[in-house]
Amino acid sequence: MSKSGKTAKRMSIMLIAVAVIFALVFGWGVLRSIFIAKFLKGFANQAQTVATIEAGRTPWQPVVQSVGSLTAINGASLSAEVGGIVDTIDFRSGEDVKKGDVLLTLRPNNDPAVLAQLKAQARLDAINYARDQKQFAADAVSRSQLDTDRANLDAANAQVAAQQATMDEKIVRAPFSGRLGIRQVDVGQYLQAGTAIVSLEQLNPLFVDFHLPQQEVSRLAPGQTVDVSIDTFPGKSLKAKITAIGATIDSDTRSIPVRAVMENDGLALRPGMFVSVSVETSKPVEAVTLPQTAITYSSYGDTVYLVKHASGGKEQDGLVAEQVFVTLGATRGDQVQVLSGVRPGDAVVTAGQVKLHNGSPVVVNNKIQPSNDPNPNPPNE
Repeated sequence: MSKSGKTAKRMSIMLIAVAVIFALVFGWGVLRSIFIAKFLKGFANQAQTVATIEAGRTPWQPVVQSVGSLTAINGASLSAEVGGIVDTIDFRSGEDVKKGDVLLTLRPNNDPAVLAQLKAQARLDAINYARDQKQFAADAVSRSQLDTDRANLDAANAQVAAQQATMDEKIVRAPFSGRLGIRQVDVGQYLQAGTAIVSLEQLNPLFVDFHLPQQEVSRLAPGQTVDVSIDTFPGKSLKAKITAIGATIDSDTRSIPVRAVMENDGLALRPGMFVSVSVETSKPVEAVTLPQTAITYSSYGDTVYLVKHASGGKEQDGLVAEQVFVTLGATRGDQVQVLSGVRPGDAVVTAGQVKLHNGSPVVVNNKIQPSNDPNPNPPNE
C-alpha cells in the first residue's frame, strides 16, 4: 500500500472515531434529558400530605373593633385659689378621700385678726342702725341718716363675708370623692395660685373613650354592649355600655368619638390605660368560617384549596386539590368569615397548601391542625 493510501486510511479511522464520540455525547445528553423529564414528571405527580377541615356554619356575632383609653368620670389636678405658704398637709399620697375632706391649708397670717376687726365694725354698724330706727320713729333723725346707717351695715357685712371667703380659699378641700395621686408640695413651701398640689381621680365607674369609622354611625346607639380587653389582665373580658356618641365626624380621620361607661368595682383599673374594644353592631348570624391559615392571600384574589376525588369521582381514584377563589368577611381570633367560594361540608386544606397547584394529588393527615380559636389567648411569656 502506498504512503498516500495509508494516510487516507488513518484519516478515515479518525473521522469515524470522532463521529462515534460525538454520537455518544449527544446521545447521552438526550438520554439524560429523558430521564430528568421522567423524574420531574413523577415528582410532580407525587401525592402531597395536607391537613384539612370540614367547612361548616357557626354563630357569628358582627362586631366592629377599635382601640381606646380609660378616662376618669371625675378627675382634677388640685390647687389653691390664692398664693401662700403651706401650713398643714392633711392627706397621704394614694389614699381615698371623701368629698369635702380638708387636704391642705395655707398659713393664715393676720387673717383671723382682720376678720375679728371687720366683725366688730359690723356689730357697731348694726347697733347704730337699730338706734337710729328708734330715733326715726320719734322723728329725731332724718330718713337719709337711716339709709346711710343701713348702707354702712350692709357694707360691713359684705367685708366680713369677703374676708371669710379669702380665708376659705386658703383651705383646699376634695371637690369629689376619689383616690389621690402623688403629693407635689411640702410644708413650708410657698405656693403660687394654681400650683398643682395633688391629682384626684374618681375610679368607679370609668369612661371608655374610643373612635369608630364614620360608616359605622348608622349601627351605633346608646345602650349597646362593648367588650373591653386590657393587656394588663390577659384573658379577661369586661363589659361596658355606650352612653354617648359624638355629634361630629373628625375631618382628619373620618371617625366619630364614642364614650362608654364601665364599672370598676375592684378599683384595679386606672385612667389612661390602653384598651381594645369590640362593639356588637347587630344580632348573631350563621356564617361559614375557616382558620385564617387556610387562606392564600394575593393581589389578584384570595384563594383556598378544596380536597376532592379525582375526575372519576370514585374513592379509588384518589384525592386531588382544587384551587378556588373566595370572598372574605370579618375576622375574629384565628377565624375568618367566608362569604362565597366555600360551602358547608367542603373539605378545605388548612396546612400544606404551599406545595400544591390545581390538580395536585394529595394525602390527608389531620393529626396536627392549626389553631381555629375565635378567642385565642396566647401565653404571655
